[in-house]
This record gives sequence, structure tokens and C-alpha cells, in this order.
Amino acid sequence: MQTTFHALVIAFLLAASPALRAQVPVLANPNQEQMLIGSDPKAVMNKRLVYDFWREVFEGGHMELAEKYMADSYVQHNPNVATGRAAFVDFFSKVAKPKPIEPKIKAPLVAVVAEGDLVVLAFAREGTDPKDATKKYTTTWFDMFRIENGKIAEHWDPTTKQ
Repeated sequence: MQTTFHALVIAFLLAASPALRAQVPVLANPNQEQMLIGSDPKAVMNKRLVYDFWREVFEGGHMELAEKYMADSYVQHNPNVATGRAAFVDFFSKVAKPKPIEPKIKAPLVAVVAEGDLVVLAFAREGTDPKDATKKYTTTWFDMFRIENGKIAEHWDPTTKQ
């Protein structure tokens, strides 16, 4: 009985007050180095590998460093980029020119999570409200990588075909 009452109160409050339904903004974690530590040495090593790959190759545009981080047989699940390290380098060489490598990831990084051979980078992403173009909202983007023999062997993200 008490559970039903609580459910009714919550439903009433949510219906009565749009402010209570407002989204909590997704925010970057300002301490990126803290996200790279942990008690599992393999997880820490894998997180650092992906983190440095992101800074140097992806954001820095230094495709000449791709071999240091990526397996030749790299599997790509993004529908807009072909599989293989060579295909990755070819695609991103056309859209990203080399620039200075930053000490931290520039994108608004929320979390770096490692479990087994997988590493996930989660980012805050801002979008325009489709119901009101004058308003913005935040959501979370992710990139997930599988590590094999000390190199990135596979990648997933939520990109749709363009």
C-alpha cells in the first residue's frame, strides 16, 4: 500500500512540475589523469593506450602514429569507415590534418572505463533540441575499443550511416 502511495506521489510531482523532469546536464570530468589510474595494471595500461591514441592520432591527426596503437587487422564498426588500420588512416588523413598533440583529450571527456580487454571513452555532447532550435541539450557519446596484444583491435561507436 505504501509503495503504491509513493508511486502516485512521484507520478503527480513529475506531471505537475516540468522542472522536476528537467535533464541533468552531462559534464566533462576535469581530472583526466585521475580517470587513468586503478588497481588493475592491465586495465590501467589499456586505458592509457586508448587515451594516448585518442590524443595523438584521433585529435592530433598524426596518422603516422597509428601503427603504434592500432593492429593492422583493426575491425571498425562505424558504418562510415572501412575496416583495417590502413582504411582508418586513409579516411582520417583526408579529414584531419596534423596539429600539436595536447597533454589532455580536448573533447569533453566524462569517463574512461576499462573491463577486461575493453576500454570505453564517454564524452559529453551538445545538441540542438529538435522541438526548439533555440535550445541546446547534452547527451553522452561513447567510443569503445577492444585491446589485443597491446594494440587497438576493434572499435564501436553509436554513429549512424551518412
